[in-house]
Amino acid sequence: MPLQLNTATLLAVSLCSLAVAQPASSGIYSCIDGKGRRITADRPIAECMDRTQKQLSGSGMVKREIAPMLTTDERAAVEVKEKAAAEQRAREAEEKKRDRALLTRYPDRAAHDKERAAALVQVEEAIKASVKRAQELVEQRKAIQGELEFYKATPGRAPISLKRRLDENDSSVAEQKRFMAEQEAEKKRVNQRFDDQLAKLRPFWSEATAAASANAAKR
Repeated sequence: MPLQLNTATLLAVSLCSLAVAQPASSGIYSCIDGKGRRITADRPIAECMDRTQKQLSGSGMVKREIAPMLTTDERAAVEVKEKAAAEQRAREAEEKKRDRALLTRYPDRAAHDKERAAALVQVEEAIKASVKRAQELVEQRKAIQGELEFYKATPGRAPISLKRRLDENDSSVAEQKRFMAEQEAEKKRVNQRFDDQLAKLRPFWSEATAAASANAAKR
């Protein structure tokens, strides 16, 4: 059956380890225990493992303070906090890495504006093509309706193929409307992306300009 260690046992084990690591000649240990008593010893004090102890030199000067031993729950809480801090540091490092890459790609406002314009041109071309297609569909519908006028008095005699062409036209018109709406939304996304980048890049560009001016002044 495995040995079960409670908190007291763990503290005792930790104390023994600390005592072994600290020879008796390393100084005097002092603390005030839970009952308000001041205790001194030539090694870490068991009664004060849950509170701060002071290690004194032979002259009575404080050499260092020994933090209280942590309980299992306290140790777990510290580990959670340290993990969160490590994750935050990793996020910040990744953010700085992305910022450096962004600055390398856009060393100045002109480079950024040029790429924004190129990205928007692609969207505008898609919108123009969609508008042209929509106009073609309008003309196509007029032609179909012109053919249907022949069957205005007897709509039931209109060819099925003609009705199918009208349905297909309706479907194509709806599809073009959806596509144009998507492209308008894409234009907004492109501008928003470049606006966000611009907000990040401006401070870097200002720093670079200031540094260049400072270097020029030194010459």
